[in-house]
Amino acid sequence: MDNKDIWILAIESSCDETAAAVVKNGRTVLSNVISSQIDLHTLYGGVVPEIASRKHTERINQVIEEALKEADRTLEQMDAIAVTYGPGLVGALLVGVAEAKAISFATGLPLIGVHHIEGHISANYIEQKELEPPFLCLVVSGGHTHLVMVKDYGEYEIIGKTHDDAAGEAYDKVARAIGLGYPGGPKIDRLSKEGNPQAIAFPRAHVEGCPYDFSFSGLKSAVLNYLNQAEMKGEEINRADVAASFQAAVVAVLVEHTLLAASEYNVTKIAMAGGVASNSALRAEMQAACKKAGLTLYCPSPIFCTDNAAMIGAAAYYEYKRGVHHGLDLNAVPNLKLGQR
Repeated sequence: MDNKDIWILAIESSCDETAAAVVKNGRTVLSNVISSQIDLHTLYGGVVPEIASRKHTERINQVIEEALKEADRTLEQMDAIAVTYGPGLVGALLVGVAEAKAISFATGLPLIGVHHIEGHISANYIEQKELEPPFLCLVVSGGHTHLVMVKDYGEYEIIGKTHDDAAGEAYDKVARAIGLGYPGGPKIDRLSKEGNPQAIAFPRAHVEGCPYDFSFSGLKSAVLNYLNQAEMKGEEINRADVAASFQAAVVAVLVEHTLLAASEYNVTKIAMAGGVASNSALRAEMQAACKKAGLTLYCPSPIFCTDNAAMIGAAAYYEYKRGVHHGLDLNAVPNLKLGQR
């Protein structure tokens, strides 16, 4: 078997971060450059797709050059080009895909399209060198809330998913309602530290007949109803208590369903992935629950939880090893399903 090191240049542009990274053998990150647009989109209270696409176009060449320079490698020293091709904002995805295809065409390097969620799951391999499938992964982000059985590299089974809002989406909507603005997740996490998580009894939703599925729409509505009723009665609203109580409800359901699935599927390793996986309360509660149950928890550093290209390079390495390459007809697929090729 050839033991040659595999170097991959990875590109991520699925939402509002323009990112590029150089990754060796799927687990060693030589560079991970991220150009965030958060300050720009904060003005509008959320991501504006047209603006996101335009900023990606402006920044992508510079970000790639920076990633190669930081890694002290050239394009000629790469073995493949990887890019997120879905799911995400179609215009944003197209910028990254077009760039990767152009580089592949110009250099003759293999092109590997990567599923964004597969990237998030693979972020766990970067710092946890000993982690190997099978394991259970909770994917929590602004657009996704999934419980995924990682059977092998590139082989997944979704055993639980949200029926409505993703956890991160609920965070953003509640943050807007209590006047915190965008992005909601980090702001609610910070404010919650000042509040009482038992102050308000918000509902913990369970989906009948689907024990591993999630639903956050009812919780979001309960928060909005609480705020509206308090306002109508002229009662003062303790925003920290609302944030802490809301977060406690989200975290309780995420932890409970994950531990239930781990028990049913008889797994000893649990991983977390996605932007919400950087939430301090979720990390603490999941760690405590796993310790009590005798399970090992893996969780990437916050920089690898939010959108980045290093995770795309990690996922692409295992695709490369399996012989998965894409042609220059690769296109953006905004609603790409996990496991779909």
